[in-house]
Amino acid sequence: MPSVVGLLEQRELDARRRVERLREEADRIQAELAAAEEEWQEWVIARRRVGTVLAPDGTSDAKPGATADPRDMDTRSTSRDAARPNSQVPVFCQGIAWSVLSVDYQRILQALTDRVRLGQGPLTCQEMAAVFGMDVVSARVEALRSKAKRLVARGWLAEPTPGQFTLASGVAGPGDGS
Repeated sequence: MPSVVGLLEQRELDARRRVERLREEADRIQAELAAAEEEWQEWVIARRRVGTVLAPDGTSDAKPGATADPRDMDTRSTSRDAARPNSQVPVFCQGIAWSVLSVDYQRILQALTDRVRLGQGPLTCQEMAAVFGMDVVSARVEALRSKAKRLVARGWLAEPTPGQFTLASGVAGPGDGS
């Protein structure tokens, strides 16, 4: 007859092996989940970009399953007002949605929209960094300046005085039809 301690040790060993198997399976599932989420995000971004590029009016409301004539895409991508596929910041045109921009660019536009709504003047990059809760250090300020200059070059912002940025004329807030 086996001893009680021997039976307890055997059950403990069985339980430890089961825990180890489950942890290995959980790690495998976690890694698979992370890879699947990353792939899913890539497809979401790709679908959004394709929808933006294929939308005839520059908005991101392209209908799923709708395909554009490839001959039309050449003329659309060469147009000054069209969103270019390799462009992180598309050229602004009336009616283009803010959603075509990355979150960082949308934050800049939102800060300047709030500034206009409150009747305040242009915003410097140091002030933007402070508004966003960033450390006001040269690396952060220069990164914001680069983004703001890109928005100026593409018609989203205006720079009335060097280093001071405001919304370009015609750029409306996200709820105002843009």
